[in-house]
Amino acid sequence: MNPKQIIKKNLPRKIFNLAKDIFYPEKIGVLEERLNSVFFSQYRDIASSEMSQKLAFRNAEFKVYSKHGGDGILAYIFSKIGVTNRTFVEIGVENGLECNTANLSFNFGWNGLLIDANEDWIRSAQNFYQKKLGNFSTKIKMIAEFVTAENINQLIKRGGMQGEIDLLSIDIDSNDYWIWRSITVINPRVVVMEYNASLGFRPITIKYNPHLHYQKDSLYFGASLTALSKLAEEMGYILVACDVHGHDAYFVKKDIAAGVFINLSPEEAFYPNPYTIAKFGKIENQHEQIKHLEFEEV
Repeated sequence: MNPKQIIKKNLPRKIFNLAKDIFYPEKIGVLEERLNSVFFSQYRDIASSEMSQKLAFRNAEFKVYSKHGGDGILAYIFSKIGVTNRTFVEIGVENGLECNTANLSFNFGWNGLLIDANEDWIRSAQNFYQKKLGNFSTKIKMIAEFVTAENINQLIKRGGMQGEIDLLSIDIDSNDYWIWRSITVINPRVVVMEYNASLGFRPITIKYNPHLHYQKDSLYFGASLTALSKLAEEMGYILVACDVHGHDAYFVKKDIAAGVFINLSPEEAFYPNPYTIAKFGKIENQHEQIKHLEFEEV
């Protein structure tokens, strides 16, 4: 079994067992100390000087509650840059069973705000988090509201979030680019954004439409990785990785990443999305199917 297989097989179980022993917030200092020990021992070989950053992140991927390998990627990032207040905002969580912050909430004592437009999903998420966290579920605020560029800051403030936080994650399959660009009330150290691999490397996003709802199996959503990377640069972030499923891109504040991660170009970090390739064909063919729709170059 190669190192990558060993990490994928063993790391989630080790972290889960560790978290069960020292889960409560009053023990968070001990938790952080032990986590650092686990992270650094597991990632010492992954992050060797001879290994590319892209490969290091690929080897670090694992799934506990994330849709793909985001749990491992976030563990890797925060093992390198540390945490501050263990707070997050995640937009587009569906029923909460598969999202980028669930593992942090359940196993590492983080708190934050979850937002989704679907009221039924938010009710399901509330029930799920109550079962997992008991009385501590009150540390996770949830809002059922359709997000727009006009209301996003108000929603975040309503959820009790303001100023520096550790993590922002956006996956709403529509105006993702425009929502991130509009956020001013929080200053996240790490940002996770879904990118639309079907758009290739053109710096484009869908035109802003505050009434747009994602249509299932549509290729018309979100922004290209290049567009998100340009926005990230304007906002003081660098692109450090994408997951191997061609779904999420990971950005870290430039000053925090200095000496730890390098800025990857979209071409370096990019992975295609195997699901859309299987369903719609090669990326060039995918873009042909939607090129007549309204996009904006950024």
